[in-house]
Amino acid sequence: MIQPEQTNLLISFCDLTNFAKISRKYSALEIFHYLSVFYEITGEIIEDARGKVIKFIGDAALILFPQDYIDDGIVALLKVKSEIDDYNKRNNFESRLIVKAHFGDAIVGMLGTKNEKRYDVIGNNVNIAALLPSNGFAITVETFRKLNKETRTFFKKHTPPVTYIPIEEKHKN
Repeated sequence: MIQPEQTNLLISFCDLTNFAKISRKYSALEIFHYLSVFYEITGEIIEDARGKVIKFIGDAALILFPQDYIDDGIVALLKVKSEIDDYNKRNNFESRLIVKAHFGDAIVGMLGTKNEKRYDVIGNNVNIAALLPSNGFAITVETFRKLNKETRTFFKKHTPPVTYIPIEEKHKN
């Protein structure tokens, strides 16, 4: 059994807009197929960048990257958003992927029932990532400060509260 450990991570939540509303338009089998594609696209991009999808929860995902791969993680998350949004547009699925990311420490380890444990993450920084306001893609100041100069060029400052959003995204507050 893996002992719980405190570590610094890039913590990200991704969630599809309008999913409950859209789900009423399609059969359960069609939604299952759509989620299968969403999970596979997301998983492949995240895993290729040395990240880990901790869990999918319906139309949402919790994703982690070790601190040494924070730049790779941000680039991968931008790619996931782009590919899912493009897939949705091509298939007339009226939804966009919302991505939120925060850097900080958390506890990782095996968590679950007596008979079925899985790798998971908990901590205040997980909650900060989950509650981060985003209209498309947002990272916290703590995340931005950890990025290298090249990765920072993808973002601009957005206030209040201070977050960073992709250059091409419009301010909507």
